[in-house]
Amino acid sequence: MKTCFILISELMQLTGINPGSPLGAHLAQQPDEGSRPAGKPQNMTEVIDSDTYDIKLDKSNILMLGPTGSGKTLLAQTIARCLDVPIAICDCTTLTQAGYVGEDIESVIAKLLQDAGGNVSRAEQGIVFLDEIDKIGSVPGVHQLRDVGGEGVQQGLLKILEGSVVNVPEKSSSRKMRGETVQVDTTNILFIGSGAFNGLDRIVSRRKNEKYLGFGAMPVDKQGRRAAAQEGMKEANSGNVLEENTEKDVLIREVEARDLIDFGLIPEFVGRMPILVPFHNLSVDMLVQILTEPRNALVPQYQLLFGMDKVDLRFTPAAIKAIADKALARRTGARGLRSILEHLLLDSMFETPDSPISAVFIDEDVVAGKKHAEYIIIPLNVEPEDELSPRKMDDLDEPLTKERASN
Repeated sequence: MKTCFILISELMQLTGINPGSPLGAHLAQQPDEGSRPAGKPQNMTEVIDSDTYDIKLDKSNILMLGPTGSGKTLLAQTIARCLDVPIAICDCTTLTQAGYVGEDIESVIAKLLQDAGGNVSRAEQGIVFLDEIDKIGSVPGVHQLRDVGGEGVQQGLLKILEGSVVNVPEKSSSRKMRGETVQVDTTNILFIGSGAFNGLDRIVSRRKNEKYLGFGAMPVDKQGRRAAAQEGMKEANSGNVLEENTEKDVLIREVEARDLIDFGLIPEFVGRMPILVPFHNLSVDMLVQILTEPRNALVPQYQLLFGMDKVDLRFTPAAIKAIADKALARRTGARGLRSILEHLLLDSMFETPDSPISAVFIDEDVVAGKKHAEYIIIPLNVEPEDELSPRKMDDLDEPLTKERASN
């Protein structure tokens, strides 16, 4: 009987009848050899069991952590300029969940498309820089209210970070007017998140120094980013700046995904940012280099500004180091340098135009506020051809102050 059943099954297969169908025996549809694409597997089993496949490279989004004024935004701009790709710098504090007042999440792709000049293929290989990403962290303890500017924004960014097709309105049409849209694929767009993450070092320190009492005792409840930021601000107001910066740099290097989750980011969002790049605090030597060495350094900028009025501005090395020390004490990074220079040269910028002043000297005592800036003043009875040139000013042993020149 068993042999007879096997023969019947073989005969049905030879005649093109499929006996194993759940709908009963029916004629199997034989695919046409001419209609089958060449080089493709025949069915799903061959796709799974196939040993030949092409390797596809995926992107790795980046999350940069570091104090304010450490150069995170400048680094992203420099990378985009070197790679010759469009870049869109977006502020996460203005983003809200869909349906609420504020910018929609798709607006970050619209800015990238605008920077690419409307070229979709070029925009699909660009960079989106999400600045102040730590400000969209969820606030613990608020469960009854909808967090439209925090956790809601993170949830809306998930599909864009992973890779999806986003409908972006054209330049001429507005999103509210329901105009024509352009589809942009975000699969190959690199997303770089940046934030100061104030208080994150305290969360790392709390994780590394957890102590348990009793059998199976649980650690202290986590208080979230606001409590950690307030704790960090209290410690920042006391103690040595260099020691605190060194301690923070050591803790930031050991940041893990669970620390970011405790800070307020959801696990799905942290998982889509696999590369964590910690930035350390700037030292005094680094601030001195920022003042003098880059192409667009601050000291050459102010020298050019005074040069418009034919005034020579000079700083002593001790004065530049004193400015760097002052900026380090303010805890604002490289952004504090311009504020110090503006306050230091404010009176000189008002007094030098349309005046006989030919040079301004800034030394360490001027930066400390012990005295005013020193001026070299050309006497009024000197002929134009006998005016002091910049080379002759180097031969002067002692510059005249404003008080001595008035006498």
